[in-house]
Amino acid sequence: MDRILIRGGKRLTGKIAISGAKNSALTLMPCALLTDEPLTLRNLPRLADVDSFGHLLNELGASTSVEGTRPNEFGRVLSVRASRLTSTVAPYDIVRKMRASILVLGPLLAREGEATVSLPGGCAIGNRPIDLHLKALEALGAEIELSAGYVKASAPNGRIAGGRYRFPVVSVGATENALMAAVTARGTSVLDNAAREPEIVDLCNLLVAMGAVIRGIGTETLEIDGRDRLHGATYAVMPDRIEAGSYACAAAVTGGDVELVGAAPNDMRATLDALSEAGVLVEETANGVRVAAANGIRPLTLNTAPFPGFATDMQAQFMAMLCKADGTSTLTETIFENRYMHVPELARMGADIEVHGRTAIVRGVQKLTGAPVMATDLRASMSLILAGLAAEGETQVNRVYHLDRGYERLEEKLQAVGADIERVGDG
Repeated sequence: MDRILIRGGKRLTGKIAISGAKNSALTLMPCALLTDEPLTLRNLPRLADVDSFGHLLNELGASTSVEGTRPNEFGRVLSVRASRLTSTVAPYDIVRKMRASILVLGPLLAREGEATVSLPGGCAIGNRPIDLHLKALEALGAEIELSAGYVKASAPNGRIAGGRYRFPVVSVGATENALMAAVTARGTSVLDNAAREPEIVDLCNLLVAMGAVIRGIGTETLEIDGRDRLHGATYAVMPDRIEAGSYACAAAVTGGDVELVGAAPNDMRATLDALSEAGVLVEETANGVRVAAANGIRPLTLNTAPFPGFATDMQAQFMAMLCKADGTSTLTETIFENRYMHVPELARMGADIEVHGRTAIVRGVQKLTGAPVMATDLRASMSLILAGLAAEGETQVNRVYHLDRGYERLEEKLQAVGADIERVGDG
């Protein structure tokens, strides 16, 4: 199994190109199931999760073709055509690898009037039930049954009627599934307390490009008029705000100066505001965002929250950065209850962190020291990379397949701005 070796202490300077957003790509790809015409997605990141979702679409009967497969190329163009679906079953063997697979439930229900989807897998970062997905679909007229580890959804008379649902808590995935189910309902659907994340806006914009009628895009109330059918489209995936934030933390923790080319500052305002509060220079440029740190890092108090609040997907990376802050920081995780599994690994490198329930107290230390560490989930993996970049000596990050799920060509991007980092295999 591959490992990543980092010899820390290098100041990062230069430019990093930001890839298409993983979390958006995995939401846009299932939209191909809503039409028998081709859907072409540009700026698609080269990631293991994207490949896995492509395999799932193939399993359902869609054909896929990819441009941009040269070894030194970032981003790809994916064309998907689901002229005729051959299955409405998303099997356990594929779904268990990736939680986002549950997002075929809504489109299959909309297109075929039925769907059978295995309960999902993904990172072990806490309890992430899909009850809100199912309750929202039921409110839109679906009949739901749970049996032998599968969700079985059906639409009376082959097509859901539409309806109204208020999410008791904000749920990105449930909003996405309900949206994709509602666009071909018989009537109008209203989703209240819907997620407002930029990835939701990206999904809405693609659906509109395919012929859907959606009002209230970017707000907590989405109103969708069902259409008889959608058509194909060509659409560019939005830039990855979490990747951009991760590399911003890399610049900060190494005292570096990096331009994040292609980053969309309005999509990551809470991250940029937190960096500014920590004393890091944040400057919007013609091509993205510049992040520079020369005077150390100030401690912070942060609470994760749904957009436009501070993203849970940035918590681990900020924790690694704040290990080098001049003072004590407090991080409170409000979204997931088990998202501090990186803490013991950071402690192996000399971090001083105490966890009390959902709150972590991070006391800045003079130095971190390289050590062998084990990645536990996607964002935790990136926190260990950041700590390794700032540490003295060599850090070995194991189980890097987590990173491959969410960061396109990470070593290459960091090498280009001066990091001493490489991927090595067991052989």
